Amino acid sequence: MKTPDITLSTTDFDRLDNLLASLSQDTVGYDTLSQELQRAIIVPPQQLPADVVSMNSTVRFSLANGKSSTLTLVYPKDADPSGDKISILAPVGSALLGLKCGDSINWPLPGGEMSVITVDEVIYQPERAGAYHR
Repeated sequence: MKTPDITLSTTDFDRLDNLLASLSQDTVGYDTLSQELQRAIIVPPQQLPADVVSMNSTVRFSLANGKSSTLTLVYPKDADPSGDKISILAPVGSALLGLKCGDSINWPLPGGEMSVITVDEVIYQPERAGAYHR
């Protein structure tokens, strides 16, 4: 499966780059997020397509086994144990970043097994709502 392109706003890119700079390179999720940032297409927040998963977006996605979930993609400090908000450093979090509705990616899950993750719907996106500098 070809890895789909990802698109990030300049705001998200800068904040995530700063997050990585503040972390130790052996932090769980560091390498994966770093690799995603390196391959991203960067656009001004006002030009981010409305169907792209950005930081603080709420997204419905499904796994290859048919399980569907709805989560909000957040910075590590905002993740919560309820499971409604997922850290960008979590495997599924970094997988979702920058994908658009309909995109699928083959990605390792927390247990190490591989699964295809498909973005079914971007329910809420801050940029689409006009929140460019949240």
